[in-house]
Amino acid sequence: MQRNNVSAVFTMARVAADLGADEDALFDIIVDMEPEDGLIWVHGLGDEACPAFTRDGIDEIEVRIAAHRAERDLLPPKP
Repeated sequence: MQRNNVSAVFTMARVAADLGADEDALFDIIVDMEPEDGLIWVHGLGDEACPAFTRDGIDEIEVRIAAHRAERDLLPPKP
């Protein structure tokens, strides 16, 4: 039986801060990510939900940021 091997996830705010990216621009980049890409939705009370990312998800975001930077200047370069 396969079990989930995810031991930690990181919030959008944390990932944005770590990558030096704007959360709104980052949200546009991750909008089509799937659980297979390392995106997990964390649900709170009512309709409250926020995206969180596994370590693989953060790697995927970095790839997507690089692709978006190459296509358009949406995000400032990392410091």
